[in-house]
Amino acid sequence: MERPPMSSPLPQSLVLLGAGKMGGAMLEGWLRIGMNPAGISLIDPKPSDEIVALAAEKGMAINPDSRSLGPVEVLVLATKPQTLDTAAPAVQAFITPNTLLISILAGKTLRDLSARLPNATAIIRAMPNLPASVQRGATAAAAGPGVTGAQRAMADALLGSIGKVEWLESESLIDAVTGVSGSGPAYVFYLVECLAAAGKAAGLPDDIAERLARATIEGAGEMLYQSPLSPATLRQNVTSPAGTTAAGLEVLMAEDALKPLIIKTVAAAKRRAGELSG
Repeated sequence: MERPPMSSPLPQSLVLLGAGKMGGAMLEGWLRIGMNPAGISLIDPKPSDEIVALAAEKGMAINPDSRSLGPVEVLVLATKPQTLDTAAPAVQAFITPNTLLISILAGKTLRDLSARLPNATAIIRAMPNLPASVQRGATAAAAGPGVTGAQRAMADALLGSIGKVEWLESESLIDAVTGVSGSGPAYVFYLVECLAAAGKAAGLPDDIAERLARATIEGAGEMLYQSPLSPATLRQNVTSPAGTTAAGLEVLMAEDALKPLIIKTVAAAKRRAGELSG
């Protein structure tokens, strides 16, 4: 499903450093909401054939010299975090006092970015997740003190092109975001595996159990996407008193069952995120 064009202002010039899976997903989102491709430049030492073809089709520059570009409004860092130190000197050349820096580098704090890229005075740290690749991402963002209202609106439009955006009052909440939405897709995929395994244990053929489990999670996710109702209300709507669903939920909702396990899961991921960014 295509998102309608956004009314928030889009930059006239943007440099994307790193056109891999997440960078490529963001690039497609920007084009989908109407950003002028002539204003987008890509920097990637080994761009994929798909990115090269897209750039040629849309007229986007790949690996331009910084001197060939005018002032850059937005610079998006979407490389692997461990490449920041080596890339920083070259990246500095693209940053002016009016450039907004948006980083999706896991574990790299606003302080880290500011120390390595001292030319940047306006920095936003964002944490998207894997469903961004199908425009259903969940992104949390924290803005540094130098970010203006207009720059935040611009970042909201760019990040919103790949899904929902939540703005955090404090960067300190990023590790919790990592535990919930950053790692969350893997938890859901594992739930499908577990549901399929339960179906097999109940006697279903392996292939049927796997297809039913997958389709069930796909359908439930689509209901969440389309419905204004809360997850609790949707759950209650499908649960008849003393019925089969109620019997299953009695196990899942026991005091020592799913909720405390999920709390421990998110806490473990949050703790590890803090260790990696420390």
